[in-house]
Amino acid sequence: MEAIEVEKVFSADSEDEVHALGPLDLQVQDGEFVCLVGPSGCGKSTFLRIVAGLLNPTTGRVDIGINPENPTPISMVFQDYGIYPWKTVEGNIRFGLEISGISKSRTKEVAGHWLERMDLTAFAGSYPDTLSGGMRQRVAIARALAVEPEILLMDEPFAALDAQLRQLLQDELLAIWQKEQRTVLFVTHSLEEAIVLGDRVIVMSSRPGKIVLDQKVPFERPRSPELRAQSDFNEFKNELWLCLKGEVEHYLERVNSVEGKIGSNDEG
Repeated sequence: MEAIEVEKVFSADSEDEVHALGPLDLQVQDGEFVCLVGPSGCGKSTFLRIVAGLLNPTTGRVDIGINPENPTPISMVFQDYGIYPWKTVEGNIRFGLEISGISKSRTKEVAGHWLERMDLTAFAGSYPDTLSGGMRQRVAIARALAVEPEILLMDEPFAALDAQLRQLLQDELLAIWQKEQRTVLFVTHSLEEAIVLGDRVIVMSSRPGKIVLDQKVPFERPRSPELRAQSDFNEFKNELWLCLKGEVEHYLERVNSVEGKIGSNDEG
């Protein structure tokens, strides 16, 4: 996958333009796990939606380089799960397969595999509103992977979970990725999460989001849960934070400036 001079400008009219992203250039190799971090509002999620085809870039392009015979080349997992409340756990996992024209027998087989793989077999007939947040996210991941996408896009999928559950799902995702070897673009606000999961960590600037650092993660795979406690892990995390910190400060300066203007207008 390659993004070439991608920019996104949102505008209701010429006076209210928001330059959200870019220009941004990024190459991701097949089977690579790349994590994007950056301040709030820097365009991380916007970029994922452009890659997914949900948004068109204002300028530039994204070359996916996918197999044209694959009916579902890209899958996306959202922070708010994005699963259908009127479908059961199994129905959610089967959905992408069914609309792709996969045979009923193959759909049942694949859904059964992912129910077992994500420890959801006992909940196959349950509806999402009866599940915990962690289980709903397992359903979302299973549905995304069931269609065998070439590229998996994940937009802060574990952000709403508590720390313990988040770590468990990180480890589960790593185990799945190491077996499946899908190309993954993963958006997160957590440097720790990015280091644990990624082959590379991309640090983006404050809006408009550009790449300010593209750093290879120096830890070999497979990565054990104990990695987080190692001194070199924290040293690397601090190196990334020194880069990210300046961008977060720029973001906060912009927020404070806008709030100051609003306060002045209210007083007037």
